[in-house]
Amino acid sequence: MVSVTDATAAIEPTAVPRWERFVAVGDSFSEGLWDPYPSAPDDVVRAAGTDEAVQRGWADRLADALSVRRTAAGLDPLEYANLAIRGRLLHQIVGEQVPVALEAKPDLISLVGGGNDILRPGVDVDDISQTLEDAVVRIRATGADVLLGAGFKAGGALSFTRGRTGTFNSNVWSIAQQHGAYVLDLWGMRSLFDLRLWAEDRLHLTPEGHRRVMNAALFALRLVPDDADYDQPLPPAPLLPLKEKAKAEAEWAREYVVPWVKRRLTHTSSGDGRDPKWPQPLRWPESRR
Repeated sequence: MVSVTDATAAIEPTAVPRWERFVAVGDSFSEGLWDPYPSAPDDVVRAAGTDEAVQRGWADRLADALSVRRTAAGLDPLEYANLAIRGRLLHQIVGEQVPVALEAKPDLISLVGGGNDILRPGVDVDDISQTLEDAVVRIRATGADVLLGAGFKAGGALSFTRGRTGTFNSNVWSIAQQHGAYVLDLWGMRSLFDLRLWAEDRLHLTPEGHRRVMNAALFALRLVPDDADYDQPLPPAPLLPLKEKAKAEAEWAREYVVPWVKRRLTHTSSGDGRDPKWPQPLRWPESRR
């Protein structure tokens, strides 16, 4: 098997990002929950994902990396907007966010979604895949590049999604091949099998997890990652006693699964009433906030 390090060696190490304006659309994964900006007060770090802290995430981190490389080469900083909102289904992302993104005339759009659909028992994977393909066709017709995402290989209580995610990912790769899109391969990231890279809710990443995904996004865009070892697994963790593990599972279900089920029963979303965090392209990052 070719390692990430070997593969990146074949990429021109001095390559400068050609994109001038990047817009991220999607759900909580691209909004970047559980990764508050360093300026957030210490007492709200644990509450990441609430209104108390502006979230960072892999997409903002990718904008950082692209802009730094551009300015280092004497080019203008990247312009960046993030329209992603937690809880959004794929048809909402495509119907509500993609048209706004296209109005900004970007040359790169990240369109990563479908995870919230796949969690629902009645999902039609082929239907959401067609929705995704239609959006890619529309974006590519403008000349913009598209970065798609192949979903996570979930474990534990979420293992039931693996078959659906695998089918969706096959469609994602086919869409990318047909229409010349890039793919952020989350399914293939070995390091993400470690729960220490996941937040307390086990659905979103920690800051370190977002950093690793940002490097995977650079690799997907045919750029050398900032960290060539981004997918190296963490050192082995000590095993929890069965009693402690059972207690942790019960606490997780009570704090995160039960509220999620209640939202499904009441047809509400964690993103209801929320606006995008960076709705207009900004010269990144000096114009941020």
